[in-house]
Formats: sequence, structure tokens, C-alpha cells
Amino acid sequence: MSTKDAYQYFVLRAQEIAISQNWTPVNWEETFNTFAANLNPRTVVHNWLGPGVCPKAVAKGFRCIFSNQGVWYLDHLDVPWEKVYTAEPLEGINDASKQKLVLGGEVCMWGETADTSDVQQTIWPRAAAAAERLWSRREAISTGNATLTALPRLHYFRCLLNRRGVQAAPVTNKYARTPPTGPGSCYEQ
Repeated sequence: MSTKDAYQYFVLRAQEIAISQNWTPVNWEETFNTFAANLNPRTVVHNWLGPGVCPKAVAKGFRCIFSNQGVWYLDHLDVPWEKVYTAEPLEGINDASKQKLVLGGEVCMWGETADTSDVQQTIWPRAAAAAERLWSRREAISTGNATLTALPRLHYFRCLLNRRGVQAAPVTNKYARTPPTGPGSCYEQ
């Protein structure tokens, strides 16, 4: 058995176990990219590498979660709120019945560029930009001039967070912040 075969066996067996418990299997897009024909139809594909997998997954009848790491991974410190806000989970999906298979999206915060002193500033307010994008009707989102329409709301939301003790960064920072120089003690960074 090759490593690819072993990986496929593991994923498919885990799916069987999940489904036997009436759970929904959610798999990273690599499983879809590698052996989509063998995945259980109840599988939810988690699209993280870029925007191209959701259209392919829903075309095959799978449900999908959009989490494009290029714009919705908050540890990518050089991504401004405008790019987070204007990322389109339904890009490339024109059929309304297929659009319904996109369950939503997820922003992610990984730890290699954050520690306890700056994690809140790294997450907020960019996560709020994605949240507004996901929670609003598609027609209500202005991607043409987000600065005029969404920016005042994000400024206000940041103030609300700050008043509640959440250390949200300024909305219009060019970069979320500067990453630590490397892992280790905070004394060394």
C-alpha cells in the first residue's frame, strides 16, 4: 500500500465512522483534489488553498466552506481589510442551486505570527470585515466602493470592541502588524 493509498483509506474510513454516528465529515480540499470520486456525497469540502475549489466541489454536488488562505487567513499580516471584505465566496459559481451548496466561510488565525500580546490586534477588525461579508445579503455588500460604505461601520465596530476591552487594531493599518522575529521567549522578540 502506498502512502497515498493509506491516506485515502484513513480518510474514507474516518468518513464511514463519522456518518455512522450521524455526523457530517468535513475534509480539507486536498481530499477532494486527490480522490473526489471516492468521497461520500455527504462530505463538506473545506476550500482553503485558493478560490478555485468551491466551484469544482459544488459542480460535483458537494457542499463547501470557503476559507481562502490568501485573504481569510489572518496570520497573513499584509492583507488589508479591503481584500478581506471583497473576497467573494461564490466566485465562479453562477447557478443559484450550486451557490446554495456553499455553506459559508471561515477566517483562520494560526499562531506562527502571533503570541498572547498581539493576537487580538491580529484578528480584529479584519475578522469583522469577513463576518459582514458572510452575514449580509450578497446584494447588500458593496464591493465597488467598500471604503465609503463599510469603512465607517468597521471604525464604529472597532470602537465597540475597544470599549469592551478587546484590543482591536486600527482599521486602516497598511499591515495588520509586524510579526515576531521568530519563536521563543517574548524577551527575545
